[in-house]
Amino acid sequence: MLTEKEKMTKGLIYDATDPQLTKDRETAEELNFKFNSLPPSKRKEKDEITKQLFGKVGKNFFIRTTMYVDYGYNIEIGDNFYANHNLTILDCAKVKFGDNVFIAPNCGFYTAGHPLEAQERNTLLEYAYPITIGNNVWIGAGVQVMPGVTIGDNTVIGGGSIVTKDIPSNVVAVGNPCKVLREISEQDKILNK
Repeated sequence: MLTEKEKMTKGLIYDATDPQLTKDRETAEELNFKFNSLPPSKRKEKDEITKQLFGKVGKNFFIRTTMYVDYGYNIEIGDNFYANHNLTILDCAKVKFGDNVFIAPNCGFYTAGHPLEAQERNTLLEYAYPITIGNNVWIGAGVQVMPGVTIGDNTVIGGGSIVTKDIPSNVVAVGNPCKVLREISEQDKILNK
């Protein structure tokens, strides 16, 4: 028989009030609190908390205050990761960020969901689907990424977007719901113009 944590990480319906999951969230909340309470001058300590909290951390990362995560151990960040103020990651399922990912302020990545039917939803059961962000991705301010979404390499998500479906590589996408606006081309280069 699967534990509630195993159900959670496999995308099955699970009980988030399970004592082990509750303990895991409390541990993450303590680390979130420590991270967010440290002054900017304590960057080394903040980085150590991030390494303790996240499942995998690449080289050269910078996360500004404030940060909130559900569990932490389901988050993987690649090399050269930058997240601006007010990053929220509900990592009930795996959340993977590739290399050279830049996240603007007030962004959220939400793997958790709840049944649509009220009686089922009121049982406090939920599900979680993974989120994958490719390499060289820029996420604009106020973007919200929903459960099960993959964003391809070299893509830009415009500010204020709600990403409910996969977005391919090499595009600019924007809106609610987020849709591909156009491909990124040589015309987008601003250096040496």
